[in-house]
Amino acid sequence: MSDRQICDAPTMLGMRSRSAWALGGFFMFDETILAASTWGDATRHWPIVAALLSIVIAGVLILVVRSDPMPLPAAVAVALCGPVGCALAYSVLSVPSSAAAESWPSAAGTVCAAFLCVRGRVLAGWVGVLSMVGLAAWWGSRTGAGALAASLPQLVNVATILMATVFAFTIRPAARLIFELEDEATRRIAAESAAAATLAERNRQMHRLDHLVRPILTTIAETESLQPHQRRECRLLEAQLRDSLRGAALAVPDVSAAARSAREKGVEVVLVDDHGLDDVRAAEKQRILDRVAAEIRDTEVGSVLVRILPPNRSALATILVKNAGGIRRLEL
Repeated sequence: MSDRQICDAPTMLGMRSRSAWALGGFFMFDETILAASTWGDATRHWPIVAALLSIVIAGVLILVVRSDPMPLPAAVAVALCGPVGCALAYSVLSVPSSAAAESWPSAAGTVCAAFLCVRGRVLAGWVGVLSMVGLAAWWGSRTGAGALAASLPQLVNVATILMATVFAFTIRPAARLIFELEDEATRRIAAESAAAATLAERNRQMHRLDHLVRPILTTIAETESLQPHQRRECRLLEAQLRDSLRGAALAVPDVSAAARSAREKGVEVVLVDDHGLDDVRAAEKQRILDRVAAEIRDTEVGSVLVRILPPNRSALATILVKNAGGIRRLEL
């Protein structure tokens, strides 16, 4: 996809959509309310703000960084945001409580760690969650509530990270397989379409060749010797077929008719296509072909050479006319 569409588990979950940003904003709003509820219990306020900011940074990184798996530096930053937020909040909250509000950095960090697993960084997610459990134990020891009492409520977060781990090892491979099968189907359809187009073009050329050549071949088969006008018709037909081979872009009805008419008058006509019109807009291409046909029709004697130039030239085509009056060169 040149810009190839990103196809992975986060895409399947809609993590690259506007809805994901809306949910992320609602989540941050919820965390802001929880942080504000601990404002009165904090001995200093700036660590609470810094803890909230660290969670915001983690959420933004999860949504902004598009590579999958998430690049290691970004994953480490997200994994650290939860423990850093916990450390900042615990440093100014003196007494552990069973209230969920005081452990808001741990819950927010666990959510971020779970999304790290979704983004293919399982180890970083586990390090983040276990670090937060360890910080809760440290907090309990420092405040006298006991390490076990403070850390046990945080162990419920292990269930969340465990589910995210199961997701990482089951859904992510399935998502990758689904998108690989989709890509394979797209390539197969493209190949079939190209083959059908090639076959259709072959059939068109066969019908055209049959229309041009069958009458003269029938005449040759049924006649012992060709008349002068029949020989002239063979030469004109040979020149027309040669034009279709080396001047494919010029093998259109108007140009072919003009070239045949000029050859009947004795003018030498040479058509060469170097594919400069392959990627030109239809209107511009038609303008060039109309001008070529007009120049060939206006040539009464001598020779005319029409060349479609290679791509990326300053001009698209050149017309060289030679007659008794000299040589005239025209660029289109």
